[in-house]
Amino acid sequence: MMRVFLVLLVLICAVPAKAQQVPLVADLSNHLVAITTGFSGTDVLLFGATDGPGDIVVVVRGPARDEVVRRKGRFGPIWANSDSVTFRAAPTYYRVASSRPLDEFASETLLARQQIGLENIRLLNSDETLPAVEVTSFRQALVRLKTDESLYEQGLSDITLMSNRLFRTALHFPANVPTGTYTVEVYLFREGQITAAEIVPLTISKIGVGADIYDFAHGPLAFLYGLLAVLLAGSAGWIAGAVFRRV
Repeated sequence: MMRVFLVLLVLICAVPAKAQQVPLVADLSNHLVAITTGFSGTDVLLFGATDGPGDIVVVVRGPARDEVVRRKGRFGPIWANSDSVTFRAAPTYYRVASSRPLDEFASETLLARQQIGLENIRLLNSDETLPAVEVTSFRQALVRLKTDESLYEQGLSDITLMSNRLFRTALHFPANVPTGTYTVEVYLFREGQITAAEIVPLTISKIGVGADIYDFAHGPLAFLYGLLAVLLAGSAGWIAGAVFRRV
């Protein structure tokens, strides 16, 4: 926290002197989120300053990957997966925070172009022949599932403004947050237009014993990890059976 206060102090002194050169400055309290065995989620403070009044929008995007959404159907008395859609390069994590509701200071066209807002995330499905109504239904299901997992969120009016120059907001990352390189995009809006923007990198990584086990389980020797897991489970069962037989 001391680092945050020092940076804010520097920003307060520096922004008025560099108003014409630096309209927007932003940084994070921590550029690395370390996931250990006991990780239960964490908050990262984003803070910054502008050269004057304006609206601030923060967009956090996680690593992109293909996401499969399945729909269950009833086949007699049994429920099973019937249809599925794969969305290409969907963000694994997405969060929006703003100083005011987005529709109060930005047009829908601009928000869509910058992919700001849950409804504006660009999700491309692999089946181009699927009707638009079906794509919309699967898209809504993906956003709903990610929201339920706390991986997608739109926290409007979550940014605190101070003296029309300083701003801050807390970015929450849950326990199930995916690892990888994240981008934190900070936008300054004035009169309905983006007048300045800055991108701050953030890395979320597993460290310690948990990271070693994860790499072992998902690396080239994954088959060996599976074999050891089966042997350990079988040994534990045999030992437990022997102990109970003696009792």
